[in-house]
Amino acid sequence: MTTPSTAGIGRAAFATLLLIAFMMGANHVAARLAFDHGVSVATAVAFRSGVTAVVVGLILLAYRVPVRLQARHRKALPAIGLLVGVQSLCLYASVARLPVALALLAFNTYPLWTALWARIVYGQRPQPRVLRAMPVMLVGLALALDVFGAASGLGASGHWARIGVGVAFALAAAATFGMALVLTQHETGDLDGRLRTATTMAIVAVMALIGTTAQGGLALPTAPTGWWGLFGLTFLYGTAFTIMFTVLPRLGVVGNSAIMNIEPIFALVLAWAILGQSIAPVQVAGGLVVVATVMWLGLRKG
Repeated sequence: MTTPSTAGIGRAAFATLLLIAFMMGANHVAARLAFDHGVSVATAVAFRSGVTAVVVGLILLAYRVPVRLQARHRKALPAIGLLVGVQSLCLYASVARLPVALALLAFNTYPLWTALWARIVYGQRPQPRVLRAMPVMLVGLALALDVFGAASGLGASGHWARIGVGVAFALAAAATFGMALVLTQHETGDLDGRLRTATTMAIVAVMALIGTTAQGGLALPTAPTGWWGLFGLTFLYGTAFTIMFTVLPRLGVVGNSAIMNIEPIFALVLAWAILGQSIAPVQVAGGLVVVATVMWLGLRKG
């Protein structure tokens, strides 16, 4: 996944990028509704990924995209699918435990993990821009998470007893996603994005179904609100990906753009309006620092 500059794109492309970011944020709010009414993390990932794989697969057929895989593609795609599967399960597990916006903000540290994995696996030195962004992003994240427990009034130990597991899941999601991005760039970057996404989502769906089987089967909603949440997360995620691979290329935007990293802000507003979740002003300020830093990184040239 790349994050080219938004400079020079038209109004329609810019609006479409905002729409995708909104739907991605809303997807996580809908997921929290589902989790609060009996749906398990594995069930949500199975529905979301399975439907998305089918939709993108149909797009492949409609556009008659050729399926030509080299040996390195066949080796890398299962690994990428596994990593994205772990990322999906971890991120939803975090959303189930934390305010949605905080889970997404912790996950938004993935550019730092991407730089780290690129250095470890491929020997690439981090760009100076990334090194400058690291301390700023970490300070913003510390404020957003209220690391000393001042805003919560619980103190550091009490606060982390409440949020620690959720934060760990979010950071694990960021780490695995960063690795998936590095493998995607170096091993499958020349593949059609639709083919790569269909394959990845199919692998994730299979992983999630295995997880639900180990848990005794699909955990379906126990109330109508849960069904709306499950339907919403599936529809929003699948629609966002469909737009990403059908509409954006026609508008002159390939892949993702930095503006899409505004997703946690949309999630913050939606979670407040729908779930009644709120965070302290200092946490909001920290969140804005994280989002601004990630967008600044995404607007880099090259």
